Amino acid sequence: MDTTTLLVLADSTIRLAIPLLFACLAGLFSERAGVFDIGLEGKMLMAAMLSGAVAYTTGHVWLGLLAGVAGSMVLAALHGLASITFRGNQLISGVAINFLASGLTVLMAQDWFQQGGRTPALSGDARFNAITLPLAETLRPVPVIGPIYAELISGHAVLVYIAVACVPATWWLLYRTRFGLRLRAVGENPGAVDSAGVSVAGLRYGAVLICGLLAGLAGVYLATALSAGFVKEMTAGRGYIALAALIFAKWRPFPALGACLLFGALEAVSNRWQNIDLFGVVLPIQFMQALPYILTVIILAGFIGKAVPPRAGGEPYVKER
Repeated sequence: MDTTTLLVLADSTIRLAIPLLFACLAGLFSERAGVFDIGLEGKMLMAAMLSGAVAYTTGHVWLGLLAGVAGSMVLAALHGLASITFRGNQLISGVAINFLASGLTVLMAQDWFQQGGRTPALSGDARFNAITLPLAETLRPVPVIGPIYAELISGHAVLVYIAVACVPATWWLLYRTRFGLRLRAVGENPGAVDSAGVSVAGLRYGAVLICGLLAGLAGVYLATALSAGFVKEMTAGRGYIALAALIFAKWRPFPALGACLLFGALEAVSNRWQNIDLFGVVLPIQFMQALPYILTVIILAGFIGKAVPPRAGGEPYVKER
């Protein structure tokens, strides 16, 4: 494998890992606060559809981003209402949001554009275009460093850099701020947080809304940067893969980045090499396409070490009288 192929594969890995990273960080905030969120898939779908529709209609991708994030946060608030205020089953609420978004996005897109449940193709200012970083072309001839900077680091949409910046920002917010300390505590022992005079419901709603914001950015990236518009079920299970990456990372930001890059690499490999000859056995295209999902099953089956979720996760908090 030559250097050019490696750079192309690494570049594809980054692009494919970004929606997983946004969704993984979204789930991290929610689950650290004790609210399990299976509905990442639905939030991403809603954000993808609304961002694609608004960006095409207005011709401005940033308006599409605002619309997509707003749609995702509405679903996040709905999940919070069901699981925090009404103390419903968090898993059922998340699954319901996935089903709702799956049908509603296609219905809305078909009603607005009559193109089989998809939005028209985006172009120009209606989608996020690649950004060339300073000195990228100047440094390109420099051996090793030049191609890496010009081909791998430069040339991505702005959401890629925002996603990467969110990793240290999440670490700082969770481990170096009072809000992060309280958020982690409410996922472990909400009774202790309540006895200190801090609102458990308020913290959990805050975490759920942050989850909606980040999941919305994942959907927006899919429709306006990775692709050029919304198509039916375009998330293709990425919400569930992000949850698997979160478990793999044991609910920590920097390992979450590594886990998402691993899943992105598997998808990049399956896209580039449809058939691989392994010790005389040709692996079919179906196996290559299923690689990310196979790894998801392996991780969720518990073969990658022991991952202990927040102790109060999935349980509604009832204030003692």
